[in-house]
Amino acid sequence: MPYQTTEVPAGEKITRAGDVLKVPDNPILPFIRGDGTGPDIWNAAQAVFDAAVEKAYGGRRKIAWMEVFAGETAFRKFKEWLPDETVQAFREFFVGIKGPLTTPVGGGIRSLNVALRQILDLYVCLRPVRYFKGVPSPVRHPEKVDIVIFRENTEDIYAGVEWAAGTPEVAKVIKFLRQDMGVEQIRFPETSGVGIKLISREGTERLMTAAINYALENGRKSITMVHKGNIMKFTEGAFRDWGYALASSKFREQCVTQRESWILGNKEHNPDISDEDNAKLVEPGFDMLVDAKKAKVVEEVRATLAAIWSTHGDGKWKKMLMIKDAIADITLQQVLTRANEFDVIATMNLNGDYVSDALAAQVGGIGIAPGANINYDTGHAIFEATHGTAPKYANQDKVNPGSLTLSGEMMLRYMGWTEAADLLIKGIGGAICAKTVTYDFHRLMEGATLLKCSEFGQAVIKHMG
Repeated sequence: MPYQTTEVPAGEKITRAGDVLKVPDNPILPFIRGDGTGPDIWNAAQAVFDAAVEKAYGGRRKIAWMEVFAGETAFRKFKEWLPDETVQAFREFFVGIKGPLTTPVGGGIRSLNVALRQILDLYVCLRPVRYFKGVPSPVRHPEKVDIVIFRENTEDIYAGVEWAAGTPEVAKVIKFLRQDMGVEQIRFPETSGVGIKLISREGTERLMTAAINYALENGRKSITMVHKGNIMKFTEGAFRDWGYALASSKFREQCVTQRESWILGNKEHNPDISDEDNAKLVEPGFDMLVDAKKAKVVEEVRATLAAIWSTHGDGKWKKMLMIKDAIADITLQQVLTRANEFDVIATMNLNGDYVSDALAAQVGGIGIAPGANINYDTGHAIFEATHGTAPKYANQDKVNPGSLTLSGEMMLRYMGWTEAADLLIKGIGGAICAKTVTYDFHRLMEGATLLKCSEFGQAVIKHMG
């Protein structure tokens, strides 16, 4: 599709050969400034990106920025919230970045962020959460947080399959559920809205594949699947079961499940242990189980030892990637009390929304929390500020540009420009350690120097070295 309202700068396209992105030295990268405070943080962040690339590569590489539009700016210009040309640009040029966008209120218009993710099938929301020394935090040991979240990005209740209370459509759905499916739990059928929770095997497997590949490539020690499968057995419980099955088949030589590690460890501790005694140590309340369930656990022990003792036993499993799971509510407690026990988290859309923001609060707030939306199968990726538009601070050159800046660091690393990405991390860490910060940190840091949004960007550039 030719571009009618968007200017394509001089530069080259990122391409993909097989599973590898081919990034030229002058890649064209689409960007959206964003609404509200978006222009302020974009101006500060772009200066940092360009400075990091220049310093890292001495002019051999340079980004050709291509502005595209969405949100309020697009609506004012084109009477469209998300123009086709914007979607086309992110699809054609593979990698891009965006500021925060307004979600229109009313009129049935859905979140523009969700729309972009679903249109381009950006099925991973990648949210790394780490602490920068000196950042004010509400917890005692924020330095223990170094967690990467893989949040499924296209399913769950975010798919938007729902009907409003009082409409003819919801009446049909409720009638079907009650009369055809025998559902008796709808207490107030006349006033209930209905939403459908969608969790698929394919969606689970591609998320887990991405998470496991990331963990293996980056030397991570464990993946925790976060779910509420104890309540939602056929959706979130299935997510857990499919995740374990995927890890134990596709990545058998590199992974061990936590339950398998218990079985192997028991055998290592006592080589003569019987399968039944091993099962008693693995399964809480074994003696209270019915005979069929006892037999099932004993068979699990026998089958596990027969299948993987030669490859995983004698301590070999201790060097492998651990796959485990945790209930969502206890996870929100344990990331506060024992954050260093979590490494990579893989979870569904809603849980991921909660967990990523809760973790961001522990390391200083969503103002410095980066994010990306990625399809690892096609290579398409949009990096983004994870906070809202904060319209009351618009055009005041005030807010922290850290979220968008760190999202750009993720983008540079994704492109393989690690030297520039490392400089950016160095610059942000240096600016914060020097207590030269924006108002959100300044009000919590004794002896800090208050900087404007643009000034913080320049401080980051200064501390690149």
